[in-house]
Amino acid sequence: MLVGLVLAVDAAFVAVYFLARIQRASDITKLVFTVVWTLMTLGVVLRGLNRIRSARSAGSGLLRR
Repeated sequence: MLVGLVLAVDAAFVAVYFLARIQRASDITKLVFTVVWTLMTLGVVLRGLNRIRSARSAGSGLLRR
């Protein structure tokens, strides 16, 4: 699920990149776009990892080794 969410975020940002013609934008616009994309991806990953950690600490049988 985590990989799917990261791929969805990436797909959305790639679509925005081309639809908004970011490749032709100024350098600062490209930088801001990249920072926002990175922060969104980081947010998705951290949230997913927190859920995994919570499930493991709660003793969930689904995630035990």
